[in-house]
Amino acid sequence: MHRSVIVTIVSNMAAAGCVFHRTLARSRLDPSKASSSSSSSCVCRDLLYVVDLHRYSRDQGSSVYFPQSVLSGDDLYDVTVTDGDCRLRVTLDPGLNKLVERNVLAPGSTLRNATFTPALSAQLPACTGASDSYRLVSMEVVADGVRREDVDVLPWFRSSQPTGPLRANRSVFLPLWNNVDYSGDGWRGAPPAEEEEDEDTQEAGQGLRPAVTVSELRDSFLSGRRPVARGFVQHQLIVRIISKSHLMYYGRTEQNCECPYKAVLEVCDQTGSVCVVLWNSVCVDWYRCLKPGDIIGLRRYRVKPHYQAERGAIEISVNSRNPAAQISVVPESSLSPEYLPPAPTYSFYTSKQLLERPHGSECDVIGLIMFSGRSERIRNKAGGAELLEYHWLSLEDGTSDQPIRVKLFSTSQPETHSKLHPLSVVVCTRLRCIRDADRTNVGFYLTNTSYTQVYCTGLGHHSEMSYRKLRPVRQFLQWLRSQDDGQVLSRALIGGFFIHPPPAFCLENYMKDRRGEPGFLRGVELQRELERLCYRERQTFCIQATVAMVTYCRRGEEDRSMFWSDRASSLPSPSSSSLRPSPILSFPSTPSLTSTPRSFRSSSPSSSIHQLTPLPRGAGRTSRKRKQQLQEQTPKRRQEGPVRLHEQRHHEDGTSVGGSAVTLLSLCRLPRFRLQPEQNTQTVILFEASREFLDNTNADEDKDSTDEDAASFVISPLPPDFTPIALETLPMRFDYTHREEQAVAVAMGGRVTAERQDWALEDYYTLRLRALSDSLMVDAVFLPHASTSPLLPHSNTWISILSHGAFSSHAPPPSPADLIAMATQLTNQRLVCVLEACHLGGARTELILSRAFHLTD
Repeated sequence: MHRSVIVTIVSNMAAAGCVFHRTLARSRLDPSKASSSSSSSCVCRDLLYVVDLHRYSRDQGSSVYFPQSVLSGDDLYDVTVTDGDCRLRVTLDPGLNKLVERNVLAPGSTLRNATFTPALSAQLPACTGASDSYRLVSMEVVADGVRREDVDVLPWFRSSQPTGPLRANRSVFLPLWNNVDYSGDGWRGAPPAEEEEDEDTQEAGQGLRPAVTVSELRDSFLSGRRPVARGFVQHQLIVRIISKSHLMYYGRTEQNCECPYKAVLEVCDQTGSVCVVLWNSVCVDWYRCLKPGDIIGLRRYRVKPHYQAERGAIEISVNSRNPAAQISVVPESSLSPEYLPPAPTYSFYTSKQLLERPHGSECDVIGLIMFSGRSERIRNKAGGAELLEYHWLSLEDGTSDQPIRVKLFSTSQPETHSKLHPLSVVVCTRLRCIRDADRTNVGFYLTNTSYTQVYCTGLGHHSEMSYRKLRPVRQFLQWLRSQDDGQVLSRALIGGFFIHPPPAFCLENYMKDRRGEPGFLRGVELQRELERLCYRERQTFCIQATVAMVTYCRRGEEDRSMFWSDRASSLPSPSSSSLRPSPILSFPSTPSLTSTPRSFRSSSPSSSIHQLTPLPRGAGRTSRKRKQQLQEQTPKRRQEGPVRLHEQRHHEDGTSVGGSAVTLLSLCRLPRFRLQPEQNTQTVILFEASREFLDNTNADEDKDSTDEDAASFVISPLPPDFTPIALETLPMRFDYTHREEQAVAVAMGGRVTAERQDWALEDYYTLRLRALSDSLMVDAVFLPHASTSPLLPHSNTWISILSHGAFSSHAPPPSPADLIAMATQLTNQRLVCVLEACHLGGARTELILSRAFHLTD
């Protein structure tokens, strides 16, 4: 009672200065005209801040609430906004969904000139908080908003806190970026209160025993005995969970199911195994509470045929009604020994043993994370608009030089995935081997099955699992304790662009690997596809093009660059063609958000980062012997003061005449990669990582070459106009002290900043491509000095470097100045360009040139 009085007082105090009170309450909007007239709308001129976004799928009745909107997708969004005095939850007009899908509108965004229309008060009588409901139909989004941390204490405008979706009959929200994880406080972390044991499961002075076994259920069902075959089973079944699937969301727009979830448990007792299917709200109450190895008791369930298994198989259906099932967690100590179900079994394989595993086989692995990639999404190949979230992991276990690469999709363990950063010990179960029969182990990796589960240090998982006593796990821990923290830290990376398996080295093999994928795109088609990408969505595109310009620079120093340009390409003026982020974006609730310029460049092209290990401490530095070789191979005029390698004449309007040109107007030193030596070379971090299983310096820089190996930058009076590399593209050296901040930065919705980051890679090349089909210009970044694929010998010409995606392994790489000088080799050369695209949020799209193959007549 006292709490309600306090809330009322706070609400009254906030009302006087509340923006919503001044604009929404005093304007006296007429809900009856909300669907027919724009006169019922109200514009809030003050700044509002986005507190949270909630996603859910619409149902059969949702279209009634948006009579003038085009419902092109399945999702709806509720937005919580605040003015600093109180909070208000509104529904985003479906015409603005693209703002969320491209991460333009996000928690922390600042809104200006937000336009609201009222919703009918009787629209959703069963939804708490819907009586004073509004739609957000247009706004100006101020970029780079700051997330407010003090909003939880603010009162709600005119109502209590809404408890569910405002515009659909759903009981829980979906995660913002995938359909697999759970989201919200409604998902129980502890089991519901248990009921008293039934008489048929326990006798005085004796342990707990089941009333029926798996084999008895199967026999009764197949023989048609009642009530197993036609009703529900009251007798308790006691089984152990062997495997647990991820959550499966089956909500559809034509269905009104409040909680359309299911999950599958593989369970067993001493007589056999069976699948238990958890349906609907049972998932909300029990999914988080159950894990493999737990013993559970089931009552009031139905037995059904298992259509996806062999004939005669059954499954057990557990639902919240018709009948309401009863589940309990059974301690092993309370069970009679003769009825104790068998423990789960594991099949651990080391990195060395995995090289012999066939394609499609399942395995369990344990390893130390050395690389954790950024979260990305791809389209579900099974069809539909669903985007699947994943990120790459690289694990080491000390048994071979080959890392264990895992393409890890969501497993309905969001808390665990947030801890998957370098120097964590991870156990992944029920993974599937992916192997290309034509390319041996080059493209080998592991990925999810429906039953994949992940266990990571930092959450206490390992101490609870039975695998900690297995021999492969104990051998791994022994190797882990022998490692040095400093040496491991020097190789650990997080984030950045990563590609695996690496593309083929020749056009014929690449096209064979790409069979079934879309063919070459015209420039305008590529532009259209890039504009359709959702946030962190990854796709591969192919175009035929020539190279119009090559630029070399370093991150943060793009105003000092070396470049070569081909006069014949007739480069357009970038002032009218580039797509750049804007600090303020204005959006009405219409499907079309931006115009489509004829000539374009991706807003944030990014480097093709292919390596998992940082460049060695001497990277970027050339030996004396190599420097002498370069001096012999490079025109002597490069060693003089400000020079010009190729004469370039200009008209009065600034356009150049003559052939292709490489302009060097000034020389300056190239900053080197630097890695600070670790102060602590003990094994404290790795020892701590292994404790859950218990009941559990780099060399100094070579200063002699400091002044001998500096490469050259070029400063041009009119430098080429291109967008600098996106920070999300660059791999960061792992910082154990700031591991939580780094993990958040590379996760969905995160943002990498330059503060306190030690970049493993900073210099890059940008190639301006001219599409052969329609002369559209596209900028893509190429990084030849890093690759995850085995380096092969080649001639280190531009054509061979582009086709391999890297320099030759059997010769010193050319310096940036030499490579720019060699760019004349690309004049009028037709190429098949393989582009990796990923939308980074807002107006930023990453475009990477991973391969370019020479087209011959």
